[in-house]
Amino acid sequence: MPTVDDVLEQVGEFGWFQKRTFLFLCLISAILAPIYLGIVFLGFTPDHRCRSPGVDELSQRCGWSPEEELNYTVPGLGATDGAFVRQCMRYEVDWNQSSLGCVDPLASLAPNRSHLPLGPCQHGWVYDTPGSSIVTEFNLVCADAWKVDLFQSCVNLGFFLGSLGVGYIADRFGRKLCLLLTTLINAVSGVLTAVAPDYTSMLLFRLLQGLVSKGSWMSGYTLITEFVGSGYRRTVAILYQVAFSVGLVALSGVAYAIPNWRWLQLTVSLPTFLCLFYYWCVPESPRWLLSQKRNTDAVKIMDNIAQKNGKLPPADLKMLSLDEDVTEKLSPSLADLFRTPNLRKHTFILMFLWFTCSVLYQGLILHMGATGGNVYLDFFYSSLVEFPAAFVILVTIDRVGRIYPMAASNLAAGVASVILIFVPQDLHWLTIVLSCVGRMGATIVLQMICLVNAELYPTFVRSAGAACGGNDPAASRDQGRGAAGDHRGRREPPEESKAQRKQDLPPGANVGTQRPLRQQREEREDPGAVGWGTGAPFPVSSALTCPTFSKSYGILSLSFFLFLFLFSFFLFLVGAWPYFVLFCSSPPACGCL
Repeated sequence: MPTVDDVLEQVGEFGWFQKRTFLFLCLISAILAPIYLGIVFLGFTPDHRCRSPGVDELSQRCGWSPEEELNYTVPGLGATDGAFVRQCMRYEVDWNQSSLGCVDPLASLAPNRSHLPLGPCQHGWVYDTPGSSIVTEFNLVCADAWKVDLFQSCVNLGFFLGSLGVGYIADRFGRKLCLLLTTLINAVSGVLTAVAPDYTSMLLFRLLQGLVSKGSWMSGYTLITEFVGSGYRRTVAILYQVAFSVGLVALSGVAYAIPNWRWLQLTVSLPTFLCLFYYWCVPESPRWLLSQKRNTDAVKIMDNIAQKNGKLPPADLKMLSLDEDVTEKLSPSLADLFRTPNLRKHTFILMFLWFTCSVLYQGLILHMGATGGNVYLDFFYSSLVEFPAAFVILVTIDRVGRIYPMAASNLAAGVASVILIFVPQDLHWLTIVLSCVGRMGATIVLQMICLVNAELYPTFVRSAGAACGGNDPAASRDQGRGAAGDHRGRREPPEESKAQRKQDLPPGANVGTQRPLRQQREEREDPGAVGWGTGAPFPVSSALTCPTFSKSYGILSLSFFLFLFLFSFFLFLVGAWPYFVLFCSSPPACGCL
């Protein structure tokens, strides 16, 4: 019986249908960029000082220049450690009294300004920026500066919590339905964030957006990797992540053109609604349909792929089947990743690499936004380095292997980050160069981990390791049929791989046939007992979560996400429209449109 990969070899592994679907789904990857790193522009903190009543009137009466006004009325100017005093403290002076002169008005109150009493800002702040951000609108500075970090932490928390339920929905109800559902909630919550009337509601909507946005990205990734042949999965996986880099480059330009944070958030959220047209443009994964015993629907989709690619389907298409005849499934659990010494070693190393590189990647980007330079150009230049990073991976992945490029990139990222600690603030160009080097190294490591992780774990725990080690969901099938790749990037012939698997398996086990559940568990104890390329089509939930999903947990997850959807839709209809009307009735600040 032909498998999906067998049919794709005849009708086209990366034909017109796959190329069109790939371009469609790349929009999902690009849309994640403003959600993941939009805080650089949404939460930009400009130079600021306390607002003092009477200063504007006195400055206008005396005809002060902006520099003179700052020199006469703002404490802490010129001091090396006076940033806090300059931005968060003010002179406790009544600037409306008539005794103040136009030349050094504070001289009549005290011969030395350091003797004047200082107090906290009580009347707000003045921001030196032509645009606006959540910082300037909600005054998230000084004592409330931590709320900017909380805004981004809600997105990251949403990524983690959302993966616990989105994976089950994709497994139980299909990749396409999961993609459409998460896309709809993502679009609605993005619009609600743009029209949020206060900080608390904005935080809740941002958390909701984080709950579904990573699941939407993962569903799109899974769909495209299941549509292409085994020879193209690795390239498509890398290029799909390059679309995320394209979204970062576009974000810098859009943010420069739209300096108002509400209009910026609305601009990057509205295109998400276009992804709802995937209902008519993108079919369901035939591999998932086969795993659900919906062979007729899978045959129709494969026949449609053949027609779109201009090829004739094979005569035995109606006998389409999975790579293996799976009659009982063994769901991985978190404990499986620590059963043997080799598994424990691989798990801890990959978890450490994934965590450190993810923190380093986001930290370098946020650091560049706080260096005091041109945040738009800095973000743009640093985003460009991700393209040569993808090129390096494509060139070295099958020539040099995984270990050496990953080790060299990790070393470069670490050294660049350590040097950044000792770079003076006035050497802005050196800060940018080191940040770009560190970001390029972190990007290479993160994408390399996705491939290495799939090849170090045995079949039945490889998907569980995907979540804890940061693996891409479909990478575990990169070696699915023709050849098996080892962790150095070499490929061995199918016959040798199959013969090796027969030697590794316990006596009586047959390659390509379903083995008893107890025997599978025994094989799982030893990472060398299962071949690298024997895995059946994987479930998305295994690639997203570590715990085993029970039926009750799945129902709870589905109910939770339905509640989130209904809750966000209710807020959109009842609570958000008045703010949306008020928001649109007034022109954006600074004439940005």
